[in-house]
Amino acid sequence: MLSRVAESLYWMARYVERAEDLTRLLSVNFHAQLDRLALRGAGGDGWQSLIAITGDAPRFSAHFPVCDARSVVEFFLWHAANPNAVLACITQARENARSVREQISSEMWEHLNRLYFVARNADQAAVLHGPHEFFRQVRDGSQAFQGIAEATMTHGEAYEFIQLGKFLERSEKTIRILDVKYAEASSLPDDSPAAALHLIALLRSCSAFEPFRKAHASQLQAWRVAEYLLLNHEFPRAVAFGVTRCLRSTIRLSDNAPRPSPAQRRVDRLRTELDYLDIQEVLGDKMHPYLSQLLLNLNLFDEAITTSYFNTQVVLPGTAEQQRHPQQQQQ
Repeated sequence: MLSRVAESLYWMARYVERAEDLTRLLSVNFHAQLDRLALRGAGGDGWQSLIAITGDAPRFSAHFPVCDARSVVEFFLWHAANPNAVLACITQARENARSVREQISSEMWEHLNRLYFVARNADQAAVLHGPHEFFRQVRDGSQAFQGIAEATMTHGEAYEFIQLGKFLERSEKTIRILDVKYAEASSLPDDSPAAALHLIALLRSCSAFEPFRKAHASQLQAWRVAEYLLLNHEFPRAVAFGVTRCLRSTIRLSDNAPRPSPAQRRVDRLRTELDYLDIQEVLGDKMHPYLSQLLLNLNLFDEAITTSYFNTQVVLPGTAEQQRHPQQQQQ
């Protein structure tokens, strides 16, 4: 498979997953705001925390003087200055899919194309007034796209690059959500209604509320939630699950290689660290430094993927001085 084709498949999957994650965060936060109004003392600035999760605070503050529901929704959905906005993600996913039409099924292309037109042609004023139906359309569209890929693609190299992008993006987003929302919940008294609201919002932001309650019944405690989202090997949005699935893809992509690729070695070390982690060692004030390092390791894994599979530059002897403008990589 050509390097550019593999990279397009990888980023197509990441962009589709990113769009879904953003709309889920917005939807959960709308409902959490209603709960906070009903319960005094819940604390926290929900809209500010969303900006913190995505790491876009400088870009947001440069265009919006006030952090409220309308400005955050506009920024996350289609603002031109936000390259990670939902419309931008779906557009980039479609462009990557268009460039590799021969590698994906016609059903995948048709569905992603329809999702693009839904996002592009949305009535922005109507969405800002009542965004929940638009959130549902994007989430359902992303999940249906993943299901169509599962059902209509040959599970070969192209499929594995899609899985690699999807699960890396999921794991990264789960870490970012846990980092911000765990700090909010742990700053409140244990077993308080306010802390419970923050933990419920944390779980719902990762689509984990129902699976967690089935596993732990009424034991809604911050450390149990953190352990579930980090170390569970059965829930598909848990970090350990995503990292293990990434390892599986790198192994399959390196079947005929004489030795493991840099990406496989990097993610295998990360999987081993998670397997041996005791959640009690990283609770409280240790959680943020640990999650920051974990996020850094995922970013290093992403760089290793680029080195292993996407780097198409070949520098011939005597031509290094001529290459003054290296190829731009998708961000």
